[in-house]
Amino acid sequence: MKPLFHAVFRSYAEVFFLQGGVVGFLLFAITLLNVRVGIAGIVAVLSAYGFARAIGMGKVFLESGFYTCNPLLVGLSIGHLFQLNLLGFFFCVTAGVLTLLVTVALAHVFATFFKLPLLSLPFVVVSSLVYMASLRYGNLLAAAQHQPAWLTDDFGLPLAIAGFFQAFGSLLFTPSVVFGALLAALVLFRSRILFLLAVLGYFVGASVRHAMVGSAPNAYSNNLNFNFLLIAMAVGGVFLIPSVRSYLLAAVAVALSPIVMDAIAGFWSYYGIPAFTLPFAVVTLGVIYVLGLVGNPHIAYRIGNTPEETLDHHLANRLRYPGSERTLLPPFAGAWTVWQGFDGKWTHQGAWRYAYDFVITDSDGKTHANGGTKLDDYYCFNKPVLAPVRGRIVAIVDDLPDSPINDPDKLNNWGNLVVIAEPRGWHVELSHFASKSIRVKVGDWVERGTVLGLCGNSGYSPQPHIHVQAQLTETPGAATVPFSFVSYSEDGVFHANDLPKVGGKVEALYANKRLDSVTNFVLDEEYRFAVKRGGRTADDLVLKVRMALDGSFYFDSGTGALFFGRFEGTYYAYRCDGQDARLRALFLALPRLPLACRDGLTWHDHVPVGLVATGLRGALVGVASSFWHPLARVRVTSRYAGEHRVETTVESRPLGIKQSGSVTFDRSKAFASVTYDGWEFTRRENV
Repeated sequence: MKPLFHAVFRSYAEVFFLQGGVVGFLLFAITLLNVRVGIAGIVAVLSAYGFARAIGMGKVFLESGFYTCNPLLVGLSIGHLFQLNLLGFFFCVTAGVLTLLVTVALAHVFATFFKLPLLSLPFVVVSSLVYMASLRYGNLLAAAQHQPAWLTDDFGLPLAIAGFFQAFGSLLFTPSVVFGALLAALVLFRSRILFLLAVLGYFVGASVRHAMVGSAPNAYSNNLNFNFLLIAMAVGGVFLIPSVRSYLLAAVAVALSPIVMDAIAGFWSYYGIPAFTLPFAVVTLGVIYVLGLVGNPHIAYRIGNTPEETLDHHLANRLRYPGSERTLLPPFAGAWTVWQGFDGKWTHQGAWRYAYDFVITDSDGKTHANGGTKLDDYYCFNKPVLAPVRGRIVAIVDDLPDSPINDPDKLNNWGNLVVIAEPRGWHVELSHFASKSIRVKVGDWVERGTVLGLCGNSGYSPQPHIHVQAQLTETPGAATVPFSFVSYSEDGVFHANDLPKVGGKVEALYANKRLDSVTNFVLDEEYRFAVKRGGRTADDLVLKVRMALDGSFYFDSGTGALFFGRFEGTYYAYRCDGQDARLRALFLALPRLPLACRDGLTWHDHVPVGLVATGLRGALVGVASSFWHPLARVRVTSRYAGEHRVETTVESRPLGIKQSGSVTFDRSKAFASVTYDGWEFTRRENV
């Protein structure tokens, strides 16, 4: 029954861009205030779900409510128009099934060819067909237009306020102040940002239309005003990261929509068809498509359960993962200094802007001893150059002489070099090797850390250094592409995937085999912890390792999921789903862990503010941070306190939050104990 519950009631939540079966159930209960409409909606959803299961659609795919949301809308529209006699019920069933088929087909087309969301287009298509077909079905009885007084009463509210609630109610085919007020209250409870955008959309759209038609009742009580709410919510808070900019874009999109809405309504009226949500779909899809074409950085690529959650994860992830997917290990052993980075002030310009140069410096910042006139004076000269990636050697130059100091070879810019083809689809070039020092040959396979040759001063190089760049082809000196370095320390601080700053002292760190084994959690393994909260014993926590549909792993506590993984020498806790406070504590105690152990090594991280700010404060922060993003910045500082223990501090100065925790590792597998802000977890041996 659980999959059925999720599939049915999440369909209702999807109408308002929300997720969750409980919210959907409450929305379903509200629809029953208009009994005929409510029953027709649930009949259409159940029909679509039953047909989907009959043709072999997996229950996991149906649970989200995505495929049954449009059948719901079609059912609600039929309940609004027709009496629910036997023929009316049959009409709901067939229309629900037809909408499911259209939804599946269009979802594939839109995802494959346009990379766009489907929105309510299947509802528009099928409802238009239903309206046109119904003209030929004389046995279908139109629904009575009279409603109970409490559904039609505006309670003396000002025209604009009453119109706002009626627009909310119209989203579920009941343009009633009471009905709309209940829906608005539920949306406000679930997402303050969506409610704010609904208000913005309604008043911007209705005001623009008032100015255009000159009639306040026509503008503020139009039965298509719900399109304004949907456009504002979709553009401002769902498909864009909520911010002042997204709110302005939402206002602009809504201001443009009256032209679209009235044009569609006028054209459709010739065929006796309402405009439905077609204005919303046209405007929203148009805006999102154009923003995608221009590469707008505010598009939300991971949509959370609410806009607040989308924003929270975006702000944290932007700080948590600053690097790229083209990852290199620093190509040396020991501590080297960044001499020049991306967009360097000397040679890293134009097509070759994405490159790094490294040298070795002493305590005074000098790169050489003595007078620095000879190659041997330079600390990095003849030091080993290591492979920063694994791959196949595809190009080598080894016979050029080393240039004298400050007298570079202008004809052979790259000097002696090695190009490695990375299996992930790109290449790495390392340049300025010492003459005849390269120890690999074309066709060799190398792993990270393999000695390629010695640092020299060949090519266009004023002094010995290592030059490294990423490129798409194997041609030496090809145009460069962005990359980042993984698993390194800079001035004593660990970085998982980032770009070191110019002048920073960088050292490559390699994974510790014991930590690699400790964090190697295998599918279906089970870990049991004795739990205390504030010194009092609580129920045991049992974590089972499971795998999601996308291949990611997570700890399942039964009431929540903690997603984790390892990437390039670092263990990550990626996100925490559900309402299990114990999993949140585990996440915050160890959001990431370098697998390279070094006593005293420190590192920094950031976590979603929603993990530490809950209740009313969390609700207020969720809205306020959309106007001022730094408010959501929660900084984590961790350090190794010995070989088996990590200590962590989580703090947010704007919010006055400072919490601490620690993790002690088992010698063979998982965590022996975890503490965080009053929580204590002690590993039990599995019986």
